[in-house]
Amino acid sequence: MWTNKQRGIRLSQQELLCKNSCGYYGNPAWQGFCSKCWRERVRPAEADRQGARASGDGTPPTFSKFEEKKNMEKGRRVNTMRRLFWGGPSPPKAEPSDSQINVLKAFQKLEPGDFTGFLKTLRSPSSQRLQSRCTAFLNTMEAYHDLPVQKQSDLVQDFYQSFAEYFSRFSEAELTQTMEHVEKLIMTRLHKWVFCHDSCDDEQKDLTLQRRIRSLNWVTPQMLGVPFPDVQSAVTGDPFLPAITAIIEMDAKRAPQDKLVCVSKCSQHVFEALSASNSEPANADDFLSALVYVVLKANPPRLHSNMQYVIRFGLPHSLMAGESGYYFTNLSCAVAFIEKLDGPSLKLSPEEFEGYMRCQRAPSLGGGQQDEACETRHLLDELSARQERLDRGVGDLNAQLRMWVQAVHAQIDQATSQLAVVQEELTELSSSSSSSSSSDSAVIEQLVLTDQFEGPADTDC
Repeated sequence: MWTNKQRGIRLSQQELLCKNSCGYYGNPAWQGFCSKCWRERVRPAEADRQGARASGDGTPPTFSKFEEKKNMEKGRRVNTMRRLFWGGPSPPKAEPSDSQINVLKAFQKLEPGDFTGFLKTLRSPSSQRLQSRCTAFLNTMEAYHDLPVQKQSDLVQDFYQSFAEYFSRFSEAELTQTMEHVEKLIMTRLHKWVFCHDSCDDEQKDLTLQRRIRSLNWVTPQMLGVPFPDVQSAVTGDPFLPAITAIIEMDAKRAPQDKLVCVSKCSQHVFEALSASNSEPANADDFLSALVYVVLKANPPRLHSNMQYVIRFGLPHSLMAGESGYYFTNLSCAVAFIEKLDGPSLKLSPEEFEGYMRCQRAPSLGGGQQDEACETRHLLDELSARQERLDRGVGDLNAQLRMWVQAVHAQIDQATSQLAVVQEELTELSSSSSSSSSSDSAVIEQLVLTDQFEGPADTDC
């Protein structure tokens, strides 16, 4: 097994957290911030610029004016979504009626992952209001699908927030489960409109990332410091194959939550492979290095677009905390590492790295792989010798077959000639027998005529 502990990727747990020290996971796509802090940082930018332009007297705007502009912008967006969802700028403040209580209880009784049950409950007569609001939002988003993708992302996130207010009496686990169903319902419909949108350069970045990964296909697990078994499984070969399959399946999913499930499955398979390859428990360095190896080997289709889709339209809590948030953050770090990969990251000199990139060099095999290669060559030599013996045997068999065919043909010719002689003898015999029969018939006929002539004379006497 791989025993050297020189790892090319080192990332502490603290580096995965938000730069704002809020306790949630950050992401390289948000410049190290979590989704909540990133939105709070980006959304008021336009309002700040408008406030700066509005101060025509040269007096710099105060911090309180910036905060006022930011709150007004955020309040306007939320109120717009609330007006669409509730018909007014705020949700109903009255105590829920008996029908509303029954609706909430019906949603609370749903089992985790029971999306079919969620749809049945949403389509029931008592939930007609919720269903009509969802339908209205979907129709509005489809009608304005030409909006910039970031604008659409803001609208979807505001819708999540407004919808969650209806279930504010739920526990955190129940609310999370319900909102995951809402996300799947909304984004399954909107996927074709917002995924890889024309207003962004996701498609071009997908191609760039694919070419980058393809150019790094020479990177070995040993270069990344990944614990890798010397003897691979006879069934799967590569112990990371299940993880590679899981990350490739992400592109086939439409809901952000389902794409995160693929990322989680991939990460769990990585930990299983590391546990089978190493006697020691896997740590964060091993996991991230192995995840980089999996991404390089899989080269998942439209990886950048899929990650951006999850970032823009996924539920914030799924990316900010929990198992899925940790795995997705590591995947983002792995992609960022691949984009910036150079010689020192792999313990290579710049000349060696360029040689590999230009296909002028080939990575050397490890000790275990060399033994396996020697064994493979020995098997090939043995198979080649067996093939030669088989070819010689086939040649001898063909010669014997030709001799046998010739002998059969000679026997057939001999039998044919003998048959002709026998036929001639039979013909002569039949002709001789027919001539003797005709002579006998003539004698008999002569005797008969003689008797007929002498008969009347005897009578007269």
